[in-house]
Amino acid sequence: MSNAYTLALANLRAGVGKTSLTLALGTTLAERGHRVLLVDLDPQASLTVACGVEDAADVNLSQVLGTTSPGRASFWDILKEIVPGQYIFLAPADIALAHSEYGLEGRMGREYVLQNILAGVSDNFDYVLLDCPSHLGLLTLNALAAADTTIIPSQPHIAHLRGIWLFLGTIERIKRELNPELSLLGIVLTYFNANLAHHQNVLSSMKAGGLPVLPVAVQEPVETLDDEHEGGIYVPGSYESLSSLARLVEESKRAESRNGRLPAIRIKAPNKIPNLPSDN
Repeated sequence: MSNAYTLALANLRAGVGKTSLTLALGTTLAERGHRVLLVDLDPQASLTVACGVEDAADVNLSQVLGTTSPGRASFWDILKEIVPGQYIFLAPADIALAHSEYGLEGRMGREYVLQNILAGVSDNFDYVLLDCPSHLGLLTLNALAAADTTIIPSQPHIAHLRGIWLFLGTIERIKRELNPELSLLGIVLTYFNANLAHHQNVLSSMKAGGLPVLPVAVQEPVETLDDEHEGGIYVPGSYESLSSLARLVEESKRAESRNGRLPAIRIKAPNKIPNLPSDN
């Protein structure tokens, strides 16, 4: 078994904080002394830009994945160090990833291309965090096929809940057909404000509906960095909430090391989507 513990941060809905949470969790794990790899699988390259890489057209993940045939670049050749003095690296993305996704359609073992690539580097990292696109294409399928566990970021809005129920069913199917060892760490509420009644109502509805909500929420974003911190990386969320989430991830990895596989939350899709209250 490789040393790395691979997490896919996925939700088929856009704008739920996947990229922000990937960066925030990754930097928190690195601050705690771990070796971290961030992988931007979204052709929009939001994580890449957030890490300070403005242009990755010449060196990016698509050159490793390839299209209808394997890419010619080495994974090590594309990595970017994003926090000097800490062991945290980025595999950057570019719009060319969209062409890779299209080309993967014609590849044998197309859902396992990323898994095979990561197998060659995973012993050099403790945690690999995969920032997934907001659709169920081959890039997301590759992430879920390669992952040990999944985190589902979601904003605390009733309108998001039906999509989560449907995504849980998708994960269950991926477990059956692509990755029997995939576990679900749980749902992380992002942009959560405990003082807002409708956020608390959504949390109560999620728990009442049996959704696996983790006992940690990433708070509303803090203020942006001032001029004194220009050039640094802006990571939203409170230090306490991110540290709590990092500890949950660390415990998940330790449990897997002890037992051979984390006995995580059982993924069980509902027979039907429950009736949910409105946001009003």
